[in-house]
Amino acid sequence: MTQQPVATSDKLDAAVLKVAGVVVLGAIMSILDVTVVSVALPTFQTEFGASYARVAWTMTGYTLALATVIPLTGWAADRFGTKRLYMAALALFTIGSALCATADSITELIAYRVLQGLGGGMLMPLGMTIMTRAAGPHRIGRLMAVLGIPMLLGPIGGPILGGWLIDTASWHWIFLINLPIGAIALVYTMLALPKDNPEPSESFDFLGMLMLSPGLALFLYGVSSLPEAGTIAETKVWLPMLVGAALVVGFVLYSFKPKHPLVDLRLFANRRLTIASVTLFVFIIAFMGAGLLFPSYFLQIRGESTLTAGLLMAPQGIGAMLTMPVAGMLADRVPIGRTVPFALVFIAAGFFGFTQVDPHTSYWLLCGSLFVMGLGMGATMMPIMTSALKTLHAQEVARGSTLVNILQQIGGSVGAAMMSVILTSELNGSQPIPGVTDPSGKPVTEAYLAIATQQRPELTQQFPVPPSLIERGLDFAAHSFGTTFWVGFALVLLTFIPAAFLPRRSEPSQLPDDQQGEQLPVPVGMH
Repeated sequence: MTQQPVATSDKLDAAVLKVAGVVVLGAIMSILDVTVVSVALPTFQTEFGASYARVAWTMTGYTLALATVIPLTGWAADRFGTKRLYMAALALFTIGSALCATADSITELIAYRVLQGLGGGMLMPLGMTIMTRAAGPHRIGRLMAVLGIPMLLGPIGGPILGGWLIDTASWHWIFLINLPIGAIALVYTMLALPKDNPEPSESFDFLGMLMLSPGLALFLYGVSSLPEAGTIAETKVWLPMLVGAALVVGFVLYSFKPKHPLVDLRLFANRRLTIASVTLFVFIIAFMGAGLLFPSYFLQIRGESTLTAGLLMAPQGIGAMLTMPVAGMLADRVPIGRTVPFALVFIAAGFFGFTQVDPHTSYWLLCGSLFVMGLGMGATMMPIMTSALKTLHAQEVARGSTLVNILQQIGGSVGAAMMSVILTSELNGSQPIPGVTDPSGKPVTEAYLAIATQQRPELTQQFPVPPSLIERGLDFAAHSFGTTFWVGFALVLLTFIPAAFLPRRSEPSQLPDDQQGEQLPVPVGMH
């Protein structure tokens, strides 16, 4: 395994910031790509003549590829070296982006997105490993705050950038833009990261891979099919979920037998890692799941353009940028059990504003809610991840970051599917309009027609219905969003339970180099 010297100074020196630059570039590519593509789905429907359910697999295929490759990253980092593997992931992601821009059919595009996801899935866990080793545990909070910037700006900048590129150029450019960034990142990585000297001592857990990677992919496939199917009783939902869950459970039971399992669940013996991971998992389900619906409200209920919806989301990123650097410094000095619960209060308060939405809710209230939510977000996610990795031994860092990323991926997918199913179920409760059907012959409800006319006003000519019916459907649709946000709000409140067990005392680092240097500073008044 590659060992890099760990400095003991609290200052983030030039060498460490140079490494952080490498990781931020990769994170920007990986995270921005997800949100940029999300706004292009209607364009793909028009360009390829495909249904929404079909083009949605450009997102789902990418997600499944991430889930498949993340478990392999920890072993591969030890076997081949982090620099070598990071460059390979960057190259694969960039090549996948170029191929996506050449796609002539929706099937080709989905296949190329899977290839892109295989590279993108390695970038985040590798980046966390590289940064943890470079900075040492006593400075990882501040460095993780740097990594958190693209994680928070991606959902904001993605829709803005995607809408602008599609409007001014073509959909091809949402992929072509990755080519110059990828080329710069490859050259920068080659120059900035120290040479790898891997000393592979672990055998590859082939049996574990056969269980975990397909298990995660099948389970998330079933979860991702749930919004389209509308019920868990559909075979394409319950069967892959059941088989996937069985494979994952089989891996969990098996993983304690080999000396070097694919994903080391023995790390959960570390109480700090376990509590931080549970807190992060519940938080991701709540925030990432409902967070996807914020721009949908602006698009579908308020009839805003993609670019405007992206701009309305900007206050969240501004709030996060204000608190994230401060939270990063505090995470290196103050136990997160003393800070994260307060940050969750801000998130809950911001979330509550969206539970009150109607078709005419003040943008001042909604943008203020997003800003307050951003303040809490900037002081929550990265400190929790920092706490999860901070007390691991040097040889455990790669496996620990892999474990945390798997939990993030599962939590995000489950949250998105859960909120989509709740919203769809609520919208389906709207009254059908007599004599009005969609192309498949299904009755069109008041809520769905109201949403459609908000985005395409010309439909009022195709379906001449009274304006009062459209207004009633819009009220119902807004209420459906509000109900879904109530579920997200309840999940945020649920996060307070594991957060109450986060460490409230400073603990010394487990890295040998750091034990010989400075230990974590203990705030005044603590024993």
